[in-house]
Amino acid sequence: MTVSVAKAQVMRKQPAGSSQASVLHPKGALEWTNVLGVRVSAVNLKSATGFIQKAIEDGRKEYVCVRDAHGVVRCQDDPELRSIHNRAFLVTPDGMPLVWALKRAGHSESDRVYGPDLMLSVFEAGRSKGLRHFLYGATAETLEQLQARLLARFPEAEIVGSYAPPFRNLSTQEEMDIADRLNRSGADIIWVGLSSPKQELWMARMRDRLEASMLIGVGAAFDFHAGLKRQAPRIIQRSGFEWAFRLLCEPRRLWRRYALVVPTFISLTAFQRLGLRKFPIDDAVSGSGASGQM
Repeated sequence: MTVSVAKAQVMRKQPAGSSQASVLHPKGALEWTNVLGVRVSAVNLKSATGFIQKAIEDGRKEYVCVRDAHGVVRCQDDPELRSIHNRAFLVTPDGMPLVWALKRAGHSESDRVYGPDLMLSVFEAGRSKGLRHFLYGATAETLEQLQARLLARFPEAEIVGSYAPPFRNLSTQEEMDIADRLNRSGADIIWVGLSSPKQELWMARMRDRLEASMLIGVGAAFDFHAGLKRQAPRIIQRSGFEWAFRLLCEPRRLWRRYALVVPTFISLTAFQRLGLRKFPIDDAVSGSGASGQM
């Protein structure tokens, strides 16, 4: 994808604090919009899959955050987490509120890039490329079921390993051992299913130690594809009320989250759209893999 110098200059002049800004990602020709200070990539499932494939072919080392409104709200009080998102290769719009924000900003072709769908799309696209996959996260039992189901759907897929880390903070030595294990696998993509924000923190911390081209945090996709959790029907997913479906499925675990997230996201995005509050993005922020162009 190419963008003229003139167009790039015009884009860079637009205000970073505006949710309507359509600007170039610091990594290249990827466009994004500012949603409460987080760069949300202007992509759909097909384009996100293509960008990931191209980055792997180019030998880049990047990570991808699959983001919903809950994650954007968490970024408000966590500068480190917000910075991690803004250094990512892609921050895909996992929730419909983020899709609507992109469309309001003029990205008419943007659409939801749901973590479980992205995983299947990349597996499908990678069959002809011989992409090597590693599954990191969840439990050993979940990984066994996940791998079996993925191979039943994609018999040609190369899953070169899986690992269920302990449910605690890892020591420095353990992280070194895990990095060595992942590197020896020869994986092109490491799928990370640790829940958010643990998986984003892990990807940012481990990025420079890993040889795999792409780290992709997909959270509950492991449980969904392993058949352990029920996904919302497509009509509910597209409505923007998937949070209500998930709340009905897991009320004890999720009621506090959504009691905070839903009103907070609605009010903050209203403030941003009306210009009552600014959510600037520091364009000077850079991190692993931040250099280079697509």
